[in-house]
Parts: sequence; structure tokens; C-alpha cells
Amino acid sequence: MKILVTGAAGFIGFFTARRLLDLGHEVVGLDNLNDYYDPALKRARLAQIEGRNGFHFIRADLADRPAIEALFQAERPQRVVHLAAQAGVRHSLTNPHAYIASNVTGFLHILEGCRAIGAEHLVFASSSSVYGANTEMPFSVHQSADHPLSLYGATKKSNELMAHSYAHLYRLPVTGLRFFTVYGPWGRPDMALFTFTRKIFAGEPIDIYNHGRHARDFTYIDDIVEGVVRIVERIPAANPAWDGAAPDPGSSSAPYRLYNIGNHNAVELMDFVAALERATGRVAAKNFLPMQPGDVPATYADVGDLIRDAGFAPNTPLGDGIERFVAWYRDYYQV
Repeated sequence: MKILVTGAAGFIGFFTARRLLDLGHEVVGLDNLNDYYDPALKRARLAQIEGRNGFHFIRADLADRPAIEALFQAERPQRVVHLAAQAGVRHSLTNPHAYIASNVTGFLHILEGCRAIGAEHLVFASSSSVYGANTEMPFSVHQSADHPLSLYGATKKSNELMAHSYAHLYRLPVTGLRFFTVYGPWGRPDMALFTFTRKIFAGEPIDIYNHGRHARDFTYIDDIVEGVVRIVERIPAANPAWDGAAPDPGSSSAPYRLYNIGNHNAVELMDFVAALERATGRVAAKNFLPMQPGDVPATYADVGDLIRDAGFAPNTPLGDGIERFVAWYRDYYQV
């Protein structure tokens, strides 16, 4: 198939595009290569797949309506994997307009593009951030998730609602994937694993928020990609048992589904740091700080629906994933 992958120079987008190429699909990669973090890292990822048979890259911004309209009309992808977004909870506190432009207006342009060409399936990245103030663990797609604690989480919840309206109005099959704390080689420099590793090798203290009392469902990149690829193949249908008198948030009378993709294991932050210290062979100096605005104390994914429908659950042990990241980091930065 011809598949459009947005955010193809990003962390998850790069790995997804590469995997789809390995499976023999034609991939159109879209990215704006912005400077939210080092564009050189984005270009280095892209260099791993540029020139491969079946891949071509288009540089454009999601918020550029004419550019996205032209892309859909020229390329007419059968399926779309929408991974591009303005990411980061803390950045949304100081740059809120960037999140609306990319994650809301940009997502509308993707929905409109899919509607205009009659795309077979839109798979889009949501986030565990939508669970926000929820405290019932593990987080399930069948729970209400109406109290996000950051604008980033609110934009991802908005994506789910917008997608549902298009599934209902135009019968556009859409699937939202709530990712849980993705990590691994080629990761984002603004995320904890990358930041901690850089500071440990530089001999600088690492900032540990909420005094180390966080817990996260860390999910290795290969597991995320496996889930994405399996779901791309699975076009959702209406749930015949869906009842508007007791609505299930995870499905619909429209062709719409939500899935968690997480390691279904909440790891204490200090255990995560200990695994990183073992992988680097160094002890980190630690700067304990209060909880940051917009953060949540814990995440933990219920992946029962993913197992049932895709026959898969993430299973990479945290220690193995961190060791692979550190090996990549040493090689890439010549540490």
C-alpha cells in the first residue's frame, strides 16, 4: 500500500516509516523539521531511510492548509499514520499557541485530507496524557478521560473527539493510539532518558521531580512500532453493542477505536534511574524537586484491547531497552 507517515523525521515516525518500508509498503514521509529540538538529529534519522526504494519525503507544516491539501491530492495515500505533533507537557506551559496550530489545526487538515480522498484508515497518535486527573489504575480506554492536566493532553483529547466526529459524519475509519512514555535509540532529547544520560556523562546532576515519587509505564520503541503496524492493518468497524445510553469511550457506533500501547507495568522513577546508572556504569548526582505543573504522578496502561484485537502486548524489559539506548547514545555522540 501507499501509506502517508507524518512526523517521519521524528522519533516514532522514523521507526514506523522504516518498518513499513521493510514490509514492502510505499511510504510518503511528511515533516517540517522544526527546531523544537536539534534538527540535526531529525535529519540524521531521515538519512537512515532516504534513498530507500518506495520512500520519498515532503517537507511541509501541518498548519499549512494549502500544502497539506496539495499533498493529499497529489499522493492519495490509501492509509495514513499521523504521528506529527507538537510534543512535550512542559513546553505547552510556555508555548501554548504552537500546540493549537500543530495538534488541533494541523490535525483538522489531516482529517480533511483523509475525507477528501476517501482514505481507507487513519491511525493517529494520542497520548497517555489524556488520562490526566484519573487515578484508577491501570488506565483503560473504557474509562472516561475528560480531565487532562496540561494543554498538550487537552489537544490529544481534542484529536480523539475530532476523529470521532469524522468517523460518524463521513464513515472515515479512524483509530487513536494512546502511547505511554516511549523511549529507545534515536529518542527525543527533551525526554527524561535522553536528558538524564547526557547529564550523567557530563557529570552534571539530574533533576528528579516529585522527589522521585513518579511512576511511569515506559514503553520501548520497537513495541510501539509493532503495535502501530498491526493496527494499521486492522480497519475498525462500528461496535454493534455500543449503547448511547451507556456510551463506551473506547469504541463507537461509528468506525472508531482507541487503544493503549504501553508496557503495562508502572516503574518507579528511582528504579528507572538505577537501571540507567547500571547501563552507564556511573552514579548520578540527583537534584530532587517538587512536582512540575501539568505532570501526573503515575501512568499504567491496560492493554487488554490491544491483545484481543492485535494479538500483541509490549514486552521489552526496561533494563534491556535502556542498555540499547545507552549503546546508541555512546555511538551517536562518541561518548
